[in-house]
Amino acid sequence: MSFLIALAALVLLMLVAYRGFSVILFAPVAAMLAVLATDPAAVPTVFTAVFMERVAGFLKLYFPVFLLGAVFGKVIEVSGFSRSIVTAVIGIVGARRAILSIVLVSAVLTYGGVSLFVVVFAVYPFAAEMFRQGRIPKRLIPGTIALGAFSFTMDAMPGTPQIQNIIPTTFFMTTTWAAAILGLVGSAFILATGLGYLEWRRRLALAAGEDYGKTHINEPEPAIERARISPLIAVLPLVVVFAGNRVLTSAIAAAYGAKAEAQLAGMAAPVVADVSALTAIWAVQGALVAGILTVLALSFRSLLVRFAEASKAAVAGALLAAMNTASEYGFGAVIAVLPGFLTIRDSLAQIQNPLVNEAITISTLAGITGSASGGLSIALAAMAKQFIAAAEAAHIPMEVLHRIAAMASGGMDTLPHNGAVITVLAVTGLTHRQSYGDIFAVTIIKTVAVFVVIGFYALTGLY
Repeated sequence: MSFLIALAALVLLMLVAYRGFSVILFAPVAAMLAVLATDPAAVPTVFTAVFMERVAGFLKLYFPVFLLGAVFGKVIEVSGFSRSIVTAVIGIVGARRAILSIVLVSAVLTYGGVSLFVVVFAVYPFAAEMFRQGRIPKRLIPGTIALGAFSFTMDAMPGTPQIQNIIPTTFFMTTTWAAAILGLVGSAFILATGLGYLEWRRRLALAAGEDYGKTHINEPEPAIERARISPLIAVLPLVVVFAGNRVLTSAIAAAYGAKAEAQLAGMAAPVVADVSALTAIWAVQGALVAGILTVLALSFRSLLVRFAEASKAAVAGALLAAMNTASEYGFGAVIAVLPGFLTIRDSLAQIQNPLVNEAITISTLAGITGSASGGLSIALAAMAKQFIAAAEAAHIPMEVLHRIAAMASGGMDTLPHNGAVITVLAVTGLTHRQSYGDIFAVTIIKTVAVFVVIGFYALTGLY
């Protein structure tokens, strides 16, 4: 019965998210209904001491990353830099290679620190035009964007500043550059296999006589011609974020050591920060600040008029994204203390290989919550100590645990109630029935890649 209560809460959250209701509102409702069915007297205590405690803890650690990432993405967009990057990549790859071009553009922006939600808006107008000219069905656009933005650059590529690559650092005391070899192997597998799948789908459509299609909705407006920005200038902020993240990762550890202590005049006692757990977060925050300042310096005049409105939109987007994820994190924390979850945890614990155990656990919870960062946070908050103990017993480095955890979060999370899936379908004007199958197929490749990487590590010992 306890297992069914936990399952019912998960199903309820999936259903309301799929129907478009706010996760911020319904995550606590679903969680508290599960507690009510288990022990009615515990509802207020669990809500305050578990749900809200975890929500606040998540925001304390990660909200600055959401905020700075949203602002960086917005200034890249309104300055025209993203348009210049897209145009340059298409010019290099060739307009006839529409699928490859859009995948690479999405990957460059995401790996450069632009939020994947911003990437969808930035890339879609170009994808629509290229697919129309190439007579490729519009329904393949969401899967193409998903491969570039929602897969290898989100959590596999070493150093990526996306939140899925940052969360494991606070549990395993690693950096965003952990297990670089495994990340590159996984990225190569995902990119090659994903492009092969999408090209196969394109050829099937061509053989069937299907082209871009007509009577579509949300077709982009014709692009307004603006003064051209050099791609070398446009890509500089992305380089600054990438290099800044790398440099600050080392510099922060060297400057502060394992712990940092501060006491200002008004403090009764000094405050202490565990730098070993915060290095990656501080490094990404500093890199994003440097990226934002670089855009402002390079495009001050064009941003001066639009920055106020752009920053408001970025803050609103960051608040929504962070609160959605934090609410899912709080929901998962409540589910983790229910008797039914113990049954799930004990069943998963029977998997002997520590890396396979971690991958399946995180992938399962990411799918249940419909969120890579939410499922990853839930799994690590509940089971990180168990993963670490098993890995140490098997002499597996923490860097390997980090990379497998990050990659496992970004596969099964794209079930129909996933926020990124809903966003890309809404922006492109397509439905789950038209395009979800390709999104799911691309991200299943991502799930398979986790086990390819585990196999590679087992055979070679390289990481």
